[in-house]
Amino acid sequence: MQMERHGFQAEVSRLLDIVAHSLYSDKSVFLRELVSNASDACDKLRYLSLTEPGLIKDDPEFKVTIQLDKDKRLLTIADNGIGMNHDDLISHLGTIARSGSAKFMEELAATKASGGDAKEGGDKNVSLIGQFGVGFYAAFMVADKVEVLSRKAGETQAWRWTSDGKGEFTVEPAEKTGRGTDIVLHLRADADEFLNAGRLGTIISKYSDHIQLPIHLTGDGEPRKINQGAALWARSKSEITEEQYRDFYRHVAHAFDEPWATLHFKAEGKIDYTGLLFIPSTKPIDLFNPDRKQALKLYVKRIFITDHCEEVLPHWLRFVKGLVDSEDLPLNISREMLQQNPILTLIRGGLVKRVLGELGKKAENDKEAYKAFWENFGAVLKEGIYEEAEQRETLLKLARFRSTKSDGENELVSLADYVGRMQEGQEAIYYITGDNLDAVARSAQLEGYKAKGVEVLLLTDPIDEFWIPAVEKFDGKEFKSVTRGGADLDKVKAAPDAKTPEKKPAAEGIDNLIALMKLTLKDTVKDVRLSSRLTDSAVCLVADEGDMDMRLARLLKQHRQLDATLQRVLEINGSHPLIAALAKAVSNGSKKDAVSDASWVLLDQAKLQEGETLSDPTAFGQRLSGLLQQVF
Repeated sequence: MQMERHGFQAEVSRLLDIVAHSLYSDKSVFLRELVSNASDACDKLRYLSLTEPGLIKDDPEFKVTIQLDKDKRLLTIADNGIGMNHDDLISHLGTIARSGSAKFMEELAATKASGGDAKEGGDKNVSLIGQFGVGFYAAFMVADKVEVLSRKAGETQAWRWTSDGKGEFTVEPAEKTGRGTDIVLHLRADADEFLNAGRLGTIISKYSDHIQLPIHLTGDGEPRKINQGAALWARSKSEITEEQYRDFYRHVAHAFDEPWATLHFKAEGKIDYTGLLFIPSTKPIDLFNPDRKQALKLYVKRIFITDHCEEVLPHWLRFVKGLVDSEDLPLNISREMLQQNPILTLIRGGLVKRVLGELGKKAENDKEAYKAFWENFGAVLKEGIYEEAEQRETLLKLARFRSTKSDGENELVSLADYVGRMQEGQEAIYYITGDNLDAVARSAQLEGYKAKGVEVLLLTDPIDEFWIPAVEKFDGKEFKSVTRGGADLDKVKAAPDAKTPEKKPAAEGIDNLIALMKLTLKDTVKDVRLSSRLTDSAVCLVADEGDMDMRLARLLKQHRQLDATLQRVLEINGSHPLIAALAKAVSNGSKKDAVSDASWVLLDQAKLQEGETLSDPTAFGQRLSGLLQQVF
């Protein structure tokens, strides 16, 4: 078979240029990434060998070797792990495998567009690249040519992948004794520090000391082991420094940020297991990608089993990184057995309790830190409110929201805060949902509530439409949308500091206007009614009591799960000058056609206020132009 020449995927070409020139502020990170990948390759083969022992028969001891050749300026990182064949090399090293790669590049572009360059935004960019598992490309920061020689376990043919990182790579058959992968870096002229064995040993000791495999360095003499190779999670917490925890987090999560919280514990009793869990301080870009898998690794008696164990944490805790090491699971446990094993159910319950317990402590003792967490992962925790009734009460206590009484744009309130300051006569927890916080906060439906000083929760996550109907109540108080049915505002006493405007009577002839509007709009609305919630705006749309909330209907239509357009109630402000003028015109029997046109314009205005698309924009424009001509 002859040498094949391939072009990189477009995103990879752009990524390589950024990586090679400006992405990382600390170039030594390339070594951590390549050693981490080598460790993962060995872990995966170790797991396969539990059921296929023949794969490691000729070389049962896993290891990573770093070899230095100063004369040729070569640095080689080798492992005897699972290896790659022809198709693996093209797939893994020619494309960014995750579906979020385009989004990754958009984020990098956005950093530059906002006025920063890659160096100034280095920390952010480093965090982004870590989240997309593309650390291999960091090799091009220090190398002007990279060769990957690999032979897959169980196969006899080896393959060589070669690239200078400038748009193309080649793949050709090669010879290699034994399985695994050798990554050969042809170091650039400005990478002399990585030709120093002492410097390489320092980097490994700092970043990769915890890796269980032995890491050998061959440089100025005999190969020597340069890492402790002890499982960090098996050591006592008193022996581990914050820096070691951080470096292990970055290794296990392939991340570059600081852990927001670290949970290290050993559970003993009916079942024994050790957990080392991390909550990130940065939100992964693919957090809501439907293909995203649970990032928790599972070990059995310190033997790696899988790096995506979906059974030990619920999907709504998918942001948690780290590992669990069980003493009670069998080493040869299969994927099918994992899904049915009762031990994992017990471990799952213990992990959920510990994570939520840690969040509860942070929420109580460090409100600023918890606010940062909630901004990143609050929407994911809300999924748990919807999905897991058993944890619902705990999650509701952890939930935070913005409201019309938030002190500043960034303050968050709890449901307990809200209930504690409910006003006399108020029987419900009022909320409003929407796509944008600023638009929701200025919604016409809020006017009456603001006038009386009644607090309303401002909800902008899509999941809000689903968890609230599932919960219905908190502390005995019903959740009620301000965009639905009767406002019940007459029962609520205004707050002492509320600047409640004097309630004006409805305009004379308002009943005749409502009757005409009903005849004009016919089946396009469910009803036309006087509003008790409007104080400044002329009109607004609301869902009738018992009908589907407007935003939920809009979401379902966007996802093609709802075909019909649900009818809404058009509420009018009886004391608004425009409504009064229209009522007077109807009473005088004049301008009937103009009033009918105005009715359509007001309906379209109410739709636009809700962010909805007009069914007939052309007719709206014509009616509006006609009305303006009459004025001028």
